[in-house]
Amino acid sequence: MRSIPLFLTIIFCFLTINSSFAQKKKKLKGKDEVVHIETSFGEIVILLFDETPEHKKNFLRLAKDDFYNGTTFHRVLKGFMIQGGDPNTRTGNDSTRIGIGNPGYTINSEIVEGLDHDYGMVGAARQNDEINPSKSSSGSQFYIVEAKEGAHHLDGNYTVFGYVVEGMDVIQKIAESDIYDDGEPLERIEINIKVVKEKKRDLAKKYELRII
Repeated sequence: MRSIPLFLTIIFCFLTINSSFAQKKKKLKGKDEVVHIETSFGEIVILLFDETPEHKKNFLRLAKDDFYNGTTFHRVLKGFMIQGGDPNTRTGNDSTRIGIGNPGYTINSEIVEGLDHDYGMVGAARQNDEINPSKSSSGSQFYIVEAKEGAHHLDGNYTVFGYVVEGMDVIQKIAESDIYDDGEPLERIEINIKVVKEKKRDLAKKYELRII
C-alpha cells in the first residue's frame, strides 16, 4: 500500500483541527437563558440542557410566568437532594397536599445517556413507577442533587435537565436545615426565580464552561 505524502497528512490534520474549532466556536454563538433562584440563604444559578428541550422550555415558561415565585424548597434530605416547585407550598394553599402539587400536566421523560445524577445536577421529580411506568416528569417539581458523590441510583429513571453553575454553597446550607420526619423544613425556604439572557461566550468565561 502506498503511504500518504507528509504534506497531505499535515493538511488533513489542520483541516480536522480547524473544523473541530469551528464547531466549538459555533456552539458559543448566540445567547442562553440563565435561571436565578433567590432564597433567604442566597442565590442559586442554573443552566438548562438543550438535550432536554421540552423540560427546558417548560421550566423557563413557568419561571417567566412567576409560577415558582412564593413556592418553597419543601423537601430537604441532607446528603441526597433538595426539592421544590410545588404550588401547594405557597402561603394560604392547602398545606396537607404539599408534595403532590403540579400545574395540571406532566412532561414526557427525556432521559439522556450521559446526563447523570452528579453533584449539582437538576432533575425532574415524578410519581413512582407503579402509577407512572412511562417515567413522565412532574410539570413543575424539581430537585437538585446535594450529595457530593452524586445520586446515581436515580440514573436512567429520572430526567436530568440542568445543572448548578453557582450557589452549591447555598444548597449545602439549605441541606443543613432542621426538618420534620418527612423531610419538610421547619421554617419556610421560599424561592423566587428570574430568568436572564446572557451571551454564551460570556457564560463560558464567567463559569469556566467548555461548551454551552
